[in-house]
Amino acid sequence: MPAPTILLPLDPLNPRRVDPHYSYEAQLVRGLGGETALVDHDALLAGDPAAAVRWVPAGTGPAWYRGWMLPVTAYAGFVRALAERDCHLLTSAAAYATAHELPGWYGTFEGATPDSVWLPAGAGRGELAGAVDRLGGQGPAIVKDYVKSRKHEWHEACYIPELADLPAVARVVDRFVELQGEYLAGGVVLRRFHDFAPAAGHLPGADGAVRGSEARVWWVDGEPVLTGPHPDTPGAFPAPDLTLVRSLVRSLGCRFVTTDLAQLADGGGWMVVEVGDGQVSDLPKGAEVSGLLSSLIST
Repeated sequence: MPAPTILLPLDPLNPRRVDPHYSYEAQLVRGLGGETALVDHDALLAGDPAAAVRWVPAGTGPAWYRGWMLPVTAYAGFVRALAERDCHLLTSAAAYATAHELPGWYGTFEGATPDSVWLPAGAGRGELAGAVDRLGGQGPAIVKDYVKSRKHEWHEACYIPELADLPAVARVVDRFVELQGEYLAGGVVLRRFHDFAPAAGHLPGADGAVRGSEARVWWVDGEPVLTGPHPDTPGAFPAPDLTLVRSLVRSLGCRFVTTDLAQLADGGGWMVVEVGDGQVSDLPKGAEVSGLLSSLIST
């Protein structure tokens, strides 16, 4: 099988070159002897996948995507449009949904990640109360959708100090849904809040939230090929124990994923904060990623 091509988003201001955010990765891929091709992320979001892949040469064969996040439905259209050009993404639409959205990966990681429940974005107060009960009915929690939180609006649209205060829960959830607007992915998730060890040198932000020191681990075919800081705390270099996580990633069955891990403040070990599809997970600035990209083009 030929070496996979790396598909990268084009620059909207100059469609003949790669988006500047991914230019360094493009340069490294070519330096490693790999091939790249451009795709139009805006066209994918606009529901025109055929136009989005028109720069991908016919007969490209196997490929990985490295680019901006895509909704699950847009990614499925992306897969189909590429297949019509005889280009086959190595992450299927089903695998992308599994790794990208919390309901897809939660069952595999349950017990190693904060307890979570989810419900439709338009759920009524009765359904919200039921979700709170399933999460234990008391204690702190956070709100997010299937993919992202709004942690930079910590007290307004993310953090719930006490689940037993249902009016307060409803206010935070409603504000989160309002702010997410058309970008809300899937539905609303309530997750049990845990105190994580703070990143060295990171004080509480303007929102009052203390950022935990997270590690982002990149996995290709069940093996960790890069462990580094989370993009939100690029100066922190934690070294998590991957023994348990390795077995869970393999059980998930997705070829290219990331796991964000944080250490509990009480020293009680590491928890998986998020799982993501590796194609759309961001890298911290200055990260040495040659090994990661070499793993992708040699699969």
